[in-house]
Amino acid sequence: MAVTELFARRATLGRSLRLLSEFRYERPDPARFYRFLASDTAAMVADLWLAAHGEPPSGRTLLDVGGGPGYFASAFSDAGVRYIGVEPDPSEMHSAGTAFEREPGTFVRASGMALPFADDSVDICLSSNVAEHVPRPWRLGAEMLRVTRPGGLAVLSYTVWLGPFGGHEMGLTHYLGGERAAARYARKHGRPPKNNYGSSLFAVSAADGLTWAASTGALVAAFPRYHPRWAWWLTSVPALREFVVSNLVLVLRPR
Repeated sequence: MAVTELFARRATLGRSLRLLSEFRYERPDPARFYRFLASDTAAMVADLWLAAHGEPPSGRTLLDVGGGPGYFASAFSDAGVRYIGVEPDPSEMHSAGTAFEREPGTFVRASGMALPFADDSVDICLSSNVAEHVPRPWRLGAEMLRVTRPGGLAVLSYTVWLGPFGGHEMGLTHYLGGERAAARYARKHGRPPKNNYGSSLFAVSAADGLTWAASTGALVAAFPRYHPRWAWWLTSVPALREFVVSNLVLVLRPR
C-alpha cells in the first residue's frame, strides 16, 4: 500500500475549505486554529503510519520539532502516541500561557538543527511549518532523519515562499521581495513582523525541498498538505508548484 493511500481519502475539498475557514482565527484566536490544525495533523500522521505499517501509531514515540506552545500534544496523546515537543524559543514555548503546562507530553528547549537526541531514538519525527523559519532547513531535515528509527517516518511540512502564504503576516507583499515586504510592514505597523525576512523567515522553495529529499534516498511521498487529492498533481509541475503548492509535505522513511 502506498504510504499516502489512506490520507488521500481524507484529503477532500471539504477538508480543504474547512482548513481555510479556520485559518481566519489564527491571529484572533490561535488556540482554536492551532488545535484544529493539530487534530488534522495527527490524523494525517496516523494515516501515513497505518498505510506504511498496517497498524495505528498507538504506543509509538513522536518528536515534534518546533512544537511551539504544545497545541499538538493533546491531539497526538489522544491517539495514544507518546509526544515529545522541541522548541528553541522560550517566549514561543509559553505563548499560550498556562495552557502549555497542562498539555500532556514532554517538552524540551532545543534547536531543530541540533537535536539533543540519540540516533534512531524515535518512531516518528514531525516538523510542521518550521523549515521556512530556520537558516538551514535541510540541516533540520537531516537531524530529523538521524533521530528517526529505520522503518519509521519523518514528516517535514513547510510553507513554500512563493505560495500565497509565504509572507506569513506580511500577506502578499512578499512578492515585492522579502526585505521590501518586511520594511513595508514595519512602516505600516510601527514594528517589525514577527516572521521577519532574513532572521526568522527565509525563502524556501518546493524545488529545493524535493531535491534535498530525493538526495536522501528516503523519500516515499510528497504532496501539498492542504489541497484536495485531485490537486496533488501540482507538486510534479516545476515553476507552477512554487506558486500553488502553499505547503509541501515531504514524507521520508529511513532505512
